Amino acid sequence: MTQTRFDVAALGNAIMDVIASVEDRFLEDMDIPKARMNMIDETRADMLYEALPEDRIETSGGSAGNTIACLRSFGASAAFMGKVAQDALGNAYRQDMENIGAAFFGEPLVNGPSTARSMIAVTPDGERSMNTFLGASTEFEANDISEDIVTNSDWLYLEGYLFDKPAAKTAFVHASEIAVKAGRKVAVTLSDVFCVERHRDAFRHLVRTHVDLVFGNEAEILSLYETDDFDAAIAQLQQETRFAAITRSEKGAVVIDGDRKIVVPTEPVEKVIDATGAGDAYAGGFLFGLSRNLDLETCAKLGNLAAGEVIQQYGPRPSRNLLEIARGRGLL
Repeated sequence: MTQTRFDVAALGNAIMDVIASVEDRFLEDMDIPKARMNMIDETRADMLYEALPEDRIETSGGSAGNTIACLRSFGASAAFMGKVAQDALGNAYRQDMENIGAAFFGEPLVNGPSTARSMIAVTPDGERSMNTFLGASTEFEANDISEDIVTNSDWLYLEGYLFDKPAAKTAFVHASEIAVKAGRKVAVTLSDVFCVERHRDAFRHLVRTHVDLVFGNEAEILSLYETDDFDAAIAQLQQETRFAAITRSEKGAVVIDGDRKIVVPTEPVEKVIDATGAGDAYAGGFLFGLSRNLDLETCAKLGNLAAGEVIQQYGPRPSRNLLEIARGRGLL
C-alpha cells in the first residue's frame, strides 16, 4: 500500500456551534425538547441565537469536524470535506479548521442557504439540547468529493448526520467506493437515534457493503437492529461488519473484532459540564489509536480519554493537548 498524506479524511456537516449554559426553564420557555437534536429553519435559528445568553461560545463544530479536531490534538494528520456558504460564518469555519492544522476541502456554496449553525443549550446536568439549521451543509454532493484526498487517506470517516438528503447518501457511497478501490478503510458513525430511525435501511446497506468500522452508542445500535436486547444487536452487527466500537456511557464501551468482543470500562470524571461532542471525541481517540497500529483495547482507552476531556468543559473540541495527556497516563 502506498504511503498516504492523511491518517483520516472526514466527510460531514460543516456547522458553526453556538453553545450557552441555560437553566431548564429556558428550554420550556423556548419550546426546546431536552437532550435531543432538533432540526430547525433559518428563522428559528436567528431567534434562538438572539435568545441565548450573551456569554455564549461560538466555534466551528459538526460531528465529523469535532472528530477531526480531536485527531489533530493527538497529532494525527487529518482532512475535512464539507460544504459552507460563501459568507462570514463559512469563512470562519474554514479558518477554524485550518487554525487547528486540518486541511479543509469544499467549494463554498453561492446563491443558496447560509452556512449551517447549531444553537446548543446546555443545562446544569450537562445535557445538551441541540437546535440545528443545516443550511449549506446539506448541499454536499458526490461531485464535492475530492478523490485525491480520499485515496491519500488511510481512513475515510463518514458522519451519519449528513445522510438526510439523497445527494449526500450518494456522496457517501461514491467516497466509500473510491476508498475501497484505493485499498483504504472506511468508518461510519451512526450519529443519533433519530438519524438511525430515518435512514435505518440505508445505514445497514452501507455497513454491509462499504464499511470496515462502525461507531455508535447503545441506543443507536438498538435502534439500528430494532431490538431492546443489546447482546442481540451486537450479534447482528458482528454479522455485518468486522469492527465496531459501541459506547454505553458509564458501562464503558464494547469493541468487536469479528467474533471477539472486548469490554473496556470508562474512567470516572469529576463533573460532566457539557456532553456536547463526547461521541465525536471518542471516535477521534479510537481512530488515532488505529492510525498508530495500537491494539483495540488501547484504541478504546484513547477514545475514553478524549471523551472524558471534552465533557468536562464547554464546547466539543479539546482545550488541552490530548497527546500530552495520553502520554502522561502511559497510553502511548
